[in-house]
Amino acid sequence: MWNAPMASNMNFPAPLAVLGFLAACGGLVLAVGSALIFWFARKPKFARVAAVAIGTGAVVYFALLFGFSAGSHETALARGQEKYFCEIDCHLAYSVVDVKTHPDGRYLVTLRTRFDETTTSPSRPKDATLTPSPREVRLVDSSGHEYAPVTAAGVPLLTPLKPADSYMTELEFNLSKEATGLRLLIKTAPQWPDYVVIGDENSWLHKKTYFAL
Repeated sequence: MWNAPMASNMNFPAPLAVLGFLAACGGLVLAVGSALIFWFARKPKFARVAAVAIGTGAVVYFALLFGFSAGSHETALARGQEKYFCEIDCHLAYSVVDVKTHPDGRYLVTLRTRFDETTTSPSRPKDATLTPSPREVRLVDSSGHEYAPVTAAGVPLLTPLKPADSYMTELEFNLSKEATGLRLLIKTAPQWPDYVVIGDENSWLHKKTYFAL
């Protein structure tokens, strides 16, 4: 399900990252509830134990979170190389297959989305379709300015796939004349839990995997 050498949006196994996040949330609720109960029951000793447990758990979790972010590396994939996104029990792979430029500043990038059937969990039905998580696609220039696509043609990026299916999507960008050193960034559209999920590309201080153009 997860292979460290592959270019991925995670540098920690996604199922463990999700379980760790849920366990941390559950543990926090339980410890806070226990501390309050003991405090109002006038048992300060047990309340302090619960408070220490909260602090210890937070230190361990955030040490892992920032440790995996610090261990991440910025990467630029070549044309045709794939970036994998974990969907918990399977993986989708994205790659840049074509780039076209126009004198008027239009930039056309063709993406391939592929459902890698070799990454499916044994418990997942072989013919079950998968709807990709929402993706955010940006062109990033050497100054860090980001350009969002203005139009899309071909198959929409949220189209469901069956194992071994793939499709093409062409995205159009309008660039300024000063834009140089362009790279393409594909990432899961950020939502608040992503920032505190261990190893997630969207987590705090985590480096990104780009596509060289």
